Amino acid sequence: MTKEETTDDAGKENNGISGRTLLGGPGAGRWRRIGGCGSFCSSPGADGGESDNREEKIQRRRKPDGRVKKSLEFLKEKLIRLTDQDAEAFIPLAEAYRLPKETEEEKKYKEQIMEEALYQAAIVPLQIMETIHLAMEELELLGKKGNLLAVSDAGTGALFAQAAMEGAAFTVFINTKLMKDKERAEDLNARANTLIAEGRSIKEDVCREVMKNIK
Repeated sequence: MTKEETTDDAGKENNGISGRTLLGGPGAGRWRRIGGCGSFCSSPGADGGESDNREEKIQRRRKPDGRVKKSLEFLKEKLIRLTDQDAEAFIPLAEAYRLPKETEEEKKYKEQIMEEALYQAAIVPLQIMETIHLAMEELELLGKKGNLLAVSDAGTGALFAQAAMEGAAFTVFINTKLMKDKERAEDLNARANTLIAEGRSIKEDVCREVMKNIK
């Protein structure tokens, strides 16, 4: 895992909903500190970059667009917080790797610390996946019932979201592989695999709906 922090001064939020609003892209408003791919995939601080004319049209959307917008904004902020938590979860793991293991007592202590650190390093990206899944459910609703002006954005958001979810899963799997408690590790893996499968299904549904409406 790597850690870095960059910012830019594109500070104003766009009130429209778009794939870029959810998970970054052109017009990105900010990048948060990142730990590994789990937190990189959860870093969504971006604005849509649409024109004022487009923004005016989107604001005239019919339900459920307004509710979806509020929900996605809430989930975006949650993902930003999880980004920092993922970076923080890596610190104890890095420290655990450096613990001495010369004596049997030291080996046992290191194993205990490593096990908990690996779990914490896996559970945060799993929470990222769960939050992305919730966002994808909102995008599915937007793609099916939202304003036609936002349909293609829902499809773009679903594509980015699924990629982000599977990227976060890499961090889950790389940590569970090293856990000694295989039952606990398999439980985390099973939850991650379920989210991946459900996310792929939602993504396909959204994209199919988008193509039906825009072609």
